[in-house]
Amino acid sequence: MTRASADVHPPLTIDQQVALHTAATRLAVEFDGSYGTETIEKFLHHSYDQFATVATISHHLPLLAERFARQRLHALARVEGHHRDGRPVVLFLCTHNAGRSQMALGFLTHLAGDRAIAWSGGSEPGTEINPRAIAAMSERGIDISQEFPKPWTDEVVRAADVVVTMGCGDACPVFPGTRYENWTVDDPAGLDLVDVRPIRDEIERRVRRLLDDLTVTTTR
Repeated sequence: MTRASADVHPPLTIDQQVALHTAATRLAVEFDGSYGTETIEKFLHHSYDQFATVATISHHLPLLAERFARQRLHALARVEGHHRDGRPVVLFLCTHNAGRSQMALGFLTHLAGDRAIAWSGGSEPGTEINPRAIAAMSERGIDISQEFPKPWTDEVVRAADVVVTMGCGDACPVFPGTRYENWTVDDPAGLDLVDVRPIRDEIERRVRRLLDDLTVTTTR
């Protein structure tokens, strides 16, 4: 189902079990008519396992798992034909899903609004978003501080109309029939804010060109 594999992690606490049960209930309501309890719980717990192996703050895990499972279920619904609304889906991939792909996601969401869908992922997800990337985007009025590094999964890649890769090389997934673009953009990891700004601006230019190519109207 995904490139990343889950390692053994500590047993769930009572609070975590309750939080995951509540999340499963919300997802069941949201995807009623498309997926049953078994599928939803499988995606939710698998998503939880992926974050539990690298997380530093465990009390956030159920929320992250719910958000990731929701994205994956939406992707699966698109792949299986349960949901098609005509909006293009763009998936941004880099190595750690902590800088470049998150900034690209932020720009596309900001510029396109609800006229396109942006997802992101990494071949080796980090543990947090690069604070310099957050600061650089904040200067443009875009908040990516609530995003989180996540792995790519097969259903998410298959649901994308365009997959943009930035530095993940051979680790990036390839599915026949999917449009791919490789953007040569410097990695902001370890750089000061002044050096991240040109990377941010280059990503914005590329996102604007992509939206224009997809005939998606921007409001900014």
